[in-house]
Amino acid sequence: MHVLRRLDPPLVLAFVLFTFVTGWFVTGLWHVWDHPMLPWLGVTALSALTTYECWRTARYARLDTDIRTFWRRLGIACAILVPGSLSTMYDSVGGPVLTQEISVPTQIVFGLALAMILTALLRLPTWRRTRGDWLRFGLDTGIILITAGVLVWHYSLSRIDFSASPNSTPLSGLVIIMVSFASLVTFVKVAFAGAGRLDRGSLYLLAIGVALAAATGSIVPLTADRPYLAPGLIAFPVSEIAAILAARRQRRRWDAPTPARPASRRFSLVPYISVVLLYAAVLHVEIPQSGEEARMAIAATAVTVLVALRQLTTLRDNARLLDAVDASLQQLDHQVTHDALTGIGSRSAYTGELSARLAGGEPFVVALLDLDDFKVINDRHGHATGDALLQAISGRLRDRLRAEDTVARLGGDEFTLLLPGMTGADTDLLLHELLAAVQAPVLAGGLEMAPRISVGVTASRPDDSAGELLRRADVAMYAAKTAGGGRWTWFDPIMDRLADDDARLTADLRQAIIRDELFLVYQPIVELPHGRLAGVEALVRWRHPEHGLVSPAVFIPLAERNGQIVEVGRWVLEQAVAQTARWERDLGPNAPAKVSVNVSARQLGQPGFPAEVAALLSAAGVDPARLTVEVTETAVLGTGVALEVLRALAAQGLSIALDDFGTGQSSLSLLVDCPVDWLKVDKSFVDGVTSDSPQAVIVDSLIGITEGLRMQAVAEGVETAEQAERLYRAGYRFAQGFHFARPLAETDIELLIAAQQVQLT
Repeated sequence: MHVLRRLDPPLVLAFVLFTFVTGWFVTGLWHVWDHPMLPWLGVTALSALTTYECWRTARYARLDTDIRTFWRRLGIACAILVPGSLSTMYDSVGGPVLTQEISVPTQIVFGLALAMILTALLRLPTWRRTRGDWLRFGLDTGIILITAGVLVWHYSLSRIDFSASPNSTPLSGLVIIMVSFASLVTFVKVAFAGAGRLDRGSLYLLAIGVALAAATGSIVPLTADRPYLAPGLIAFPVSEIAAILAARRQRRRWDAPTPARPASRRFSLVPYISVVLLYAAVLHVEIPQSGEEARMAIAATAVTVLVALRQLTTLRDNARLLDAVDASLQQLDHQVTHDALTGIGSRSAYTGELSARLAGGEPFVVALLDLDDFKVINDRHGHATGDALLQAISGRLRDRLRAEDTVARLGGDEFTLLLPGMTGADTDLLLHELLAAVQAPVLAGGLEMAPRISVGVTASRPDDSAGELLRRADVAMYAAKTAGGGRWTWFDPIMDRLADDDARLTADLRQAIIRDELFLVYQPIVELPHGRLAGVEALVRWRHPEHGLVSPAVFIPLAERNGQIVEVGRWVLEQAVAQTARWERDLGPNAPAKVSVNVSARQLGQPGFPAEVAALLSAAGVDPARLTVEVTETAVLGTGVALEVLRALAAQGLSIALDDFGTGQSSLSLLVDCPVDWLKVDKSFVDGVTSDSPQAVIVDSLIGITEGLRMQAVAEGVETAEQAERLYRAGYRFAQGFHFARPLAETDIELLIAAQQVQLT
């Protein structure tokens, strides 16, 4: 169904005034009006309306600060034209007779308006020039004004007999032409150089309006004998209606950037064109008269042409040299402001953009993106594959953002976005689409991968700094990772409080070993179906003096992030080996056959770790076959240092268990490359084993794989007898979970062993 658009009163009024004034003027070419003041009142109203439209655009919040400043200055210039039009009206109709003369006060008002227009144009950020550029611009403007003035005077105004119209003078038309030409030169200069986010179409409309105003000087011969038809009655309306349309177009095209054109080579044809026009006029005057003056004029013209040609050839050579220099400078600038690997913005360029946006006071959103488990990809597939993945992701980010958005690589696998003019809902919608695109499978380095990204988001504040914005986004990004990754999280002030709590907890964790606050518990690993003890898994706990028992889900990730996991892991290993030695001594053959100890990726990366383990076992007199090292997939995914360390430990006689299998970036090739003796199937699969679910299918399949590879499978997180029975029927012979026992102190393990011995007897 077609819906009529609502009438726009300001625009309708503008066209009504424009039509009235121009219609009055055209009709006045053959009709003498009795009330010559009426069109001037229309011009004044049109000037006020133009001021209103410019100020509306200047207050449009979605525009950049520089563009709003331009429209505010243009609005001031239009406001100056309101008294200017009234002053022109007084000059024309306020005296005893009608006249086209322009008084000095009116000329001063026009000069102020012109100065404000030129200031608005030349203060645009893309046209801020050196002193030399300003000098050349001034010279070009002077040349154009002199040339235009001479030619208009010679070919137009000087040929009009103003004596027959004593109330009309050439000054009125000449002033309009000079003012309009000066403005037009500036508009052309700015349009050629580019004007940032000032809409180029709006700039063209303004230039067209000024050009038409300049052209009204050509109608002076038609109005010389009609003093009530001042040229300003046409010059004012055409320039003002163009300004109104330009302001409205800028509001509609607020999100359309205007690309800057290539930088000028500081070469201008303006002086040469002006010389050609003036010499043509001189020859036009002198040649018909012949004689010595004509010959001198021809000779002077010829020499001038030759000198100009010689200068042009020199300028052409200099331009080529400047092109080469500029190409090098542009390449250097590109290297400084762009990331070498991905081609998007660099960290320094991004922080500069942040600072500029903050200084402008416009609201925007910052998003910090980080790839989940990127180190694993580098370690397993090599840095070339990791680089290819970063390039693919950066391309996806760049392709799916708006033109006014900024994307940069901060370093490593961290990217950041700057999203101006976005609300919370807009940002959520954009990030939803962005993550869907970025996390789609990608072919990198000949391998298909499904990247996951965690995003932290924060909105700018008036008192922000670039560093504070990135800090908040970083805090929110880590919150997204903690929540599981592959999502975005907005910054909340509570995150800072949580971060402070984490910092205090981290400081306390450094003292926990010294203060004897850490202790071990042991969760039994049993044989199926009877549930006899087959081994134990050592688990660390922290009894905080203020907070009581701190969950391992809280302090282990803290220790991983700040590196304390190495010290904590060493302490756990020492305690577990010592306890194993005590059990061997006190319980003899009834001691747990296997004691499992979790080892982190950071521990595996420590130089001399296998020798450290060997020294501990030797000092305690423990058989290496009793100790099992449990590692996660992500700790050893690859063929690097971690894998070599595990092979060295296996060579010493230790067993290797792959923990939480199926929850990371699982790869069956890892079961071939890594010397795995025990495969621990994660609880997330065991939970669904009693139902007709995909998890049950995976559980059934894994037992076949382990049997074929001569490994032992341990089902984790068994909580019901039904699960235990179903696992046994599937072929599992080892399990652990709350159904059998919760983690126990070493004395409780001894009691459990004693109870089982009683049952056997």
